Amino acid sequence: MKRERVAIIGSGPAGLTAALYTARAQLSTVVFVGKLLGGQISTTHEVENFPGFPNGTTGPELVENMKQQAEKFGAKFVFESVTEVDFSKGSPFLLKTDSGDTYSADSVIVTIGANPRELGIPGEREFVGRGVSYCATCDGFFFRGKDITVVGGGDSALQEAIFLTKFGKSVNVIHRRDDLRASTALQVRAKANPKITFTYSTTVEEVKGEASNGGPAIVKAVVLRDVKTGQTYEKPTDGVFIFIGYDPNSWLFKGQLALDESDYMKIDHLMQTSAEGVFAAGEIHDSVFRQAITAAGDGCKAALSAIKWLAEREESLQPLDTEAVAAGD
Repeated sequence: MKRERVAIIGSGPAGLTAALYTARAQLSTVVFVGKLLGGQISTTHEVENFPGFPNGTTGPELVENMKQQAEKFGAKFVFESVTEVDFSKGSPFLLKTDSGDTYSADSVIVTIGANPRELGIPGEREFVGRGVSYCATCDGFFFRGKDITVVGGGDSALQEAIFLTKFGKSVNVIHRRDDLRASTALQVRAKANPKITFTYSTTVEEVKGEASNGGPAIVKAVVLRDVKTGQTYEKPTDGVFIFIGYDPNSWLFKGQLALDESDYMKIDHLMQTSAEGVFAAGEIHDSVFRQAITAAGDGCKAALSAIKWLAEREESLQPLDTEAVAAGD
């Protein structure tokens, strides 16, 4: 069994920031990367709203720089997913990975985020970052003067559609039902905006694109289907923003940590979960902001709380293998 002071589950901005802080505090830290180093932001081609980059950066570059900074202070990265945890007996906590390895950690920081729900249609994943987006705040700026399609009919869809009118020439909201699910106040605002139009009883069946000027293919159209008549047709668009909900990656912790009615993790003001010594940061608990910088801030707070929590229990902590060797055991 491998033993660490801090185990971080997830490698997005929250996890990478937490790793930087705990490793810099001289705490043995392991980061379980999961399926994709950096999470969602690593699929973002252009990042212009993360402080410190006046000329912007890319998601992969930002993630790699954050990883290298944490590694500089000794953080270790394991390119595996955690598949099982045992928090029932308190610290030290047990974690198992998909390779079959077992780890023991005195403190755990959960940063595995939430995933936007996908339509599951042809072209959707292919054009993520090249016309398909799940975040208007992140990507709206790149669609100045463009025709934009928004998919969804709830509060988030209309809030984001209204926001996108700051940039787009037009915003067409596609909804599969006859009426919207959003609040009346939001509907009034959206319908009063001259840039916003609505297409009801319609689903998006495919995202289509083509290359231009020798560059990579970008979104050029969507294939729509009228659910009442079954008729399908193609509609030109420059961008597709999908807002049909998010699913927090909390399945691993059900029965172990307290979750709210939407399965987001419950935390206190110190980022601690319902299990003492287990902290959470980023979109695993944040259903509102969902920004790289807010996740990074969360990671900082969770790490500082974990550092303090471990310091208060330093005398009772079992020695790590390296400490035991140094002591001649």
